[in-house]
Amino acid sequence: MNNGTSLFLVDGDVRRRAAISHLLAGSAVHVEPFEDPSELIARWPKSGLLLVHDDGRSIGMLLAQMGRLGQWLPVIGFAQEPSTRQVVGAVLEGAIDYVSWPFTREEIIGVVEQAEAKAEVFGSAKLREALARSRVDRLTKREREVLAGVAGGLSNRMIGEKLSISPRTVEIHRANMLTKMGANHTSEAIRIAIEAALVS
Repeated sequence: MNNGTSLFLVDGDVRRRAAISHLLAGSAVHVEPFEDPSELIARWPKSGLLLVHDDGRSIGMLLAQMGRLGQWLPVIGFAQEPSTRQVVGAVLEGAIDYVSWPFTREEIIGVVEQAEAKAEVFGSAKLREALARSRVDRLTKREREVLAGVAGGLSNRMIGEKLSISPRTVEIHRANMLTKMGANHTSEAIRIAIEAALVS
């Protein structure tokens, strides 16, 4: 941690926010607490890390904001006794790490240091993923299905058969999909889908 680290804490529980802020007082980690994601979004930081209580929506909201802004910040999720499914879900959404509450000062400082190191390695890839996800999020369910079919190498006729719609309707969805994603051609839409982890 060079020259200290700004850690933006997002947690609806006032006691836990106070406990975490107190835990890191006097360390090289400067904590700025926020009650909810919208409060942080209103004062979006240029750099730092986010420590976000995993309430099932906050991590996703903040990652969507990053996609809109085209600026990625590392997210560390945390919860009290999280299930494996909860941890995996947060990481798949884009969290760089996850920690179980309550944690010690040494534990959270170690997690922050690791997140900073990972951010240097994964930063540009995570930013591309966040941007791609924000573009895919603009699509309707049907347009996503058409995109998945296109990415799978299916023709309009085959996609239509699979979705029980006409090839002409597939063409319309395909054109709408390209427009909404800001893609000039199908191969660009497929690249965006891959970066968004929509297809592999």
